[in-house]
Order: sequence, then structure tokens, then C-alpha cells
Amino acid sequence: MFLIHDLCKLLEAYLDTDQVKDVYRAYLYGAEAHDGQTRQTGEPYIYHPLAVARILAEMRMDANTLIAAILHDVIEDTPVGKEEVKNEFGEEVAELVDGVTKLTQVKFGSKAEAQAENFRKMILAMVKDIRVILIKLADRLHNMRTLGVMRPDKQRRIGRETLEIYAPIAKRLGMQHISRELEDLGFRAQYPMRQRVLEKAVKKARGNRKEIVEKIRISLEERLRQEGMDVPVVGREKHLWSIYDKMRNKGLSFEEVSDVYGFRIIADSVDTCYRALGVVHNLYKPVPGRFKDYIAIPKTNGYQSLHTVLFGPYGGPIEVQIRTEDMERVAQAGIAAHWMYKTGKATPGLASEWLKGLLEIQKYAGNSQEFLENVKIDLFPDEVYVFTPDGDILNIPRGATVIDLAYAIHTDLGNTCVAAKIDRHLAPLRSVLGNGQTVEIITAPGARPNPVWLNFVVTGKARSNIRHFLKQMKDEEAQELGRRLMNKALAPLALELDKIPQGALDTLLEYLHVPSLEQLLEDVSLGNRVASLVARQLADIVDAEEEGGSRAMEEKKKGMLGRYTPAWLRSGQERQAMRPLAIRGTEGSVVTFAKCCRPIPGDSILGFVSSGRGIVIHTRSCSNVREFRDNPERWVDVQWEEDVEGNFPVDIRVDTANQRGVLATVAATIAEQDSNIENVSIDERDGLYSSMSFTISVHNRVHLAQVLRRIRAIDSVVRIARGK
Repeated sequence: MFLIHDLCKLLEAYLDTDQVKDVYRAYLYGAEAHDGQTRQTGEPYIYHPLAVARILAEMRMDANTLIAAILHDVIEDTPVGKEEVKNEFGEEVAELVDGVTKLTQVKFGSKAEAQAENFRKMILAMVKDIRVILIKLADRLHNMRTLGVMRPDKQRRIGRETLEIYAPIAKRLGMQHISRELEDLGFRAQYPMRQRVLEKAVKKARGNRKEIVEKIRISLEERLRQEGMDVPVVGREKHLWSIYDKMRNKGLSFEEVSDVYGFRIIADSVDTCYRALGVVHNLYKPVPGRFKDYIAIPKTNGYQSLHTVLFGPYGGPIEVQIRTEDMERVAQAGIAAHWMYKTGKATPGLASEWLKGLLEIQKYAGNSQEFLENVKIDLFPDEVYVFTPDGDILNIPRGATVIDLAYAIHTDLGNTCVAAKIDRHLAPLRSVLGNGQTVEIITAPGARPNPVWLNFVVTGKARSNIRHFLKQMKDEEAQELGRRLMNKALAPLALELDKIPQGALDTLLEYLHVPSLEQLLEDVSLGNRVASLVARQLADIVDAEEEGGSRAMEEKKKGMLGRYTPAWLRSGQERQAMRPLAIRGTEGSVVTFAKCCRPIPGDSILGFVSSGRGIVIHTRSCSNVREFRDNPERWVDVQWEEDVEGNFPVDIRVDTANQRGVLATVAATIAEQDSNIENVSIDERDGLYSSMSFTISVHNRVHLAQVLRRIRAIDSVVRIARGK
């Protein structure tokens, strides 16, 4: 049993006497607060926070972190409040304890929602003070060590959460020894049978391999000694989760994974590291493309080491890691190794870019679950390194594209990028980047994110920023269209939205239970509210305010719906006064063009307000318009603006003689007329004639007529018509 005097003995190796006394005082305080409480293991509760403090002490954390670890459950599980902790141990300790407490305090409707929101809070706490997450990781580690007393279903749930969230965070912060143990314990909890089978196989294989590993280790050590480097070489065991994960994700057999021999060389200096690399490459031939220099280019969590793979003497590959003692300490403890335990300050810059990126994802994520989804992507990085034109080194996850890189540098750069130069050659935005490439991002002032980007970006930061921008753009487009629809509906009532008193607008919003005018305009544009009805209600409120008197106002509000006259029952004079809504073709997703008839500028059109989709534009001759006769209140009189710009898809059908090269001839003719082919299909009716269906883009009816006229002039074309 690990007791308080064991902890104090451990702390005396690196803390001042007064600091050790403060930790002991925190133990007495915590033991009294938790007096009478027991864990499911049957032990007194204080054993758990004491064990958490020991884990952190082994990482040589500062005194305040250890005190907070001992007290991390007192606010949540005892009558002690934050103010009492502050009075006894200071504000810093109180904030740490409160930060850990808040991670698990809120209750949620679903386990998925709870997991996502707790994770969001954990990330925010981590950004504020990284020690909060270090305490939480130590807390989770001890809970995983004692998980066996839980029900099997609860063990599996906690094991999965550990593998999906806590172990990756520990790994991202460079805390390899913590992440490895969390992975193995999570593996045992979630897949107990698989873990037992694999553990048995590893023990059996280890017995067969022990002699081989020792021979290779001695040969490496002796060759290094011959070259004047008296450095230790240790065999490196793969842990169970790592073996299982490789077998599962790479489709490898157990023998293929276990045949890899791993060694670590701990050198006394960086210079010795590179000399040792040359020695091992002379002893065993290196595998091409398997060398990585993380000393010159460290990982984002501060990890530094030389990695190389060699052709071994017994058929299997040899993995060798070479690093200094300081690098080894960072590799095992990660960000905790950089903690200056006497000042309570961490080395700046370590993992700070990742933490800043998390803050940005949190800022733009729509909800907790979207945030969790985006961050999980960034928790499993297999990094590549690229260069800017100025020679700066940037790291991004493997598989990342130009767009991911642009957003990693700056959000505005991502939002306005249009192309890139990779190694001085133009490349598309979806290009996947590789190690060592020099990348220049090309931007344009009017550019904006494309929804298609979401299909190929891989980083959470890029995904959340694109979604946020598109949602914001959609909201703005919806509000602008809603304003135009409202002004159109208000025109016959001699009103204009911008000239209506704010008091009347506030009354309308209150009556409709809508939080803001922007939200009302969005509802109108998306068809969730009928503009003519809202306009008549607003007109009634304006009339009542002009008449004056609160009683008159109340009467008007009660009778608003009763006075409303649907558009199709109004007098002809009033209907005439309603001017058609002008369609520009640039309204975005709130105005869509029906695929059944594909209207283009110059066509006679009408709009149908579809709930949730906004206005759908049809040609007046479209056969589907008949279906809308029963809902005339959803019709909108629309017309094209005079100078509509842009390209609009339209279907054409071309019947031709079945001759060699006729498709190429028709396609070339379409291209010559500045029209793009979006889709084509061929229906061979018989041996003599073929029918080809094209979807092409045109500017308007005049442009379409020009294209049809040129196609009709082709000798092999028998008939041509616009699709219906």
C-alpha cells in the first residue's frame, strides 16, 4: 500500500522541505474531508487522490499541482467549497481543483453528448492551465488501474473513452509512458478476450526472441564502444495495444508485427547521436526511406530523436531510436518534463500551437459533438513537414492538403486561397502534401471557401473553419433574401422594412416568439414563414401604434390573424401593386433552380417557397408547377434582373446519325461557344441513330440559342431540342 510517508520520501528528492510540508498538510486536510468515504475497492477514499499525487510526483511536478491532486475531489465529493480551499492553500491551488471538478460536474441527456461536452471543457481547461489536464490524466490512469471492480459493461465504456480521448491527449502532449499504460489498460477493459490471447502470444514469442534481441544489443553496443562511444543500448518492447493496433489497421499477422526488433540508444550529446547513427548504418544496412530526423525537426509536442530502420541479421527489421538523456526524459514525460517545479511555469511553446488550434476549433464548432469529431482528427497525427517559400518549417498531419496547410497558417489565408505552388509548380488546392515540399499559397481578395473542400480536408481546424464560414455565408444570404421578400410583400401596403419603427418590429418579434429580426428574415427566406402573412401582421401593428393607446394595441394584436387576407383572395388592384421579386442568380443556397426544368435567364419563371429550402425557381411551363396549384400562398412572383451574370445548367437532347467521332464533334462545337459540358449520356436507339443527352452551362436564352444553332449546323445532327 502506498502511504503518505512514501510520497513525502519521493518528494524530498526534488522539492524544498517547506513544499513537502505543504503537501503533507494537504494530505491531512483531504483525509479529514474524505473521512468515512470508501471506493468500490473497499479502500478509504483518500488512497485514490494520494495515488494520483504519486503519479504526478514521479513526473516531478510542482508542489501546487501535487496539492491540487490530493484535493481534486474535495469540492465535488465533500462539503468543502472552493473558497475554503483558497483560504487554506491559495488561489492557484483552488483554481486547479475547481478546474478538475468542472470537468465532470454537468449532467447531460445522452452519453455521447456528455462525452463531447466534457471533452470540450477539458480542452478549454487545458488551454487555461495545462496542469488541470495533467491531474485529470493521472486521475484517469489510477482509475483504469483499479477498474476491475466495475461491471463489465461499464469497464468497456470507460475503456473505449480512454482509448479514444485520454490516451491520444497524453500522446499528443508527449507523455509516452502515460499514454502507453492508458492504451494497454483501455485495451484490457474494452477487449478483454483479445487482450488475454495477445498477451499470451507475446509472452511465448518473447521467450523465443530473448536470445536474438540480446545478441543484436551486444553487437550494437560493442561497435559503438569501438568507435569511442560508451553509451547504453536497451531493447525496446512493443506494448500490447501498439501490436493490436498495427495488426488491425495494417492487416498484419502477429508474426509480422512481433518480428520487428526495437532498440534505444541514449547518447550524451546531440553530436554523439549523429555519430552513433553513422555507426549503426555501417553495422547493418539501413532500409531506404525509413530514416526520420526529429532532432533537427522536433514534433509539435517537443519530442526529439533519430529514427532509423535497419536490415537485421536474422531476417527481421531492426528499429533504432537514438537520443540524449534530456530527449529521453521529454519522450517519456512530454510536457510534464518541461515543468519547472519550483517556479510553476512550463517551458513556453511546447504544444502551444496545437492548443491554440483547439481554441479556434472550439470557437467555430457548432456544438460539442462537432467539436469532439473535429479534435479527434487532430489527436491522431502522423506528421509530414513542409517548407514555406521563406524556409520556415511547418508540420501537418499525413494526408493533409494545401487547404489544410493554409488554415494551419492562418484562418484568413484558408478562407481566401485559390491555388498553390508546390516546389514552384502550380498545383490544385486538393493536392496532398509530402515531406520536404516547398509550398506557396496563392490567394485572391474576393475568394471564399467552397463546400466541396469538406470532401478532402483532413484537419479539424480546416473543417471547423470552412463549416463556420459557409454557415455564416448562408445566414447572410438568407437574411438578405428574407429582407427582399418582406419588402416585396410590404410594398402593396405602402410600407418598407427599413422605415418601420423599431417598437413595431419589437412587438412583432414578441408576438411571433422570434428572438431577432435576423432570425425572422431567415425564416421567411427559407419558407418557414410566409412573407405576405408576416407583412400583414406587421402592418396591423403599425396601424395600431399610429392609432395609439395600449388597449387599442392589445385589441389589434388579438385580431391580427383574423384580419389577414391570403394573397390569392386579394383584389386585382392589390395583386397588381405587388412587384415581382428580382432574381440575380447569386443568392446562394436560399434560392435554388429546379432540376426538372432548369430555368435560365430569359425564361418566364415563378418561385415556390419550400419549407427549409427557401425559394425554388421553375419555368412557368414546367409540368411540375401543376402540383403547386393547391398551395397558391407559397407562390412568389419572380423575374430575372436585367443583367444577370453567371453560368446556368440546362439540358439539351441531340439526335445524330451513328457515325465515328460524332460525340467529339458535338462536344467540340459546344466548347467553341464558350459553354462547358457538365454531364453527357448516350442512348443508342438502333444501328443508324444515336440520342445524346447533355447538361451544359449557358449564360442565358440567347447564349443557349447560339449553341443550339451551331450544333444544328453539324451534318450528322438530325434533331436538337432543349430538355423538358
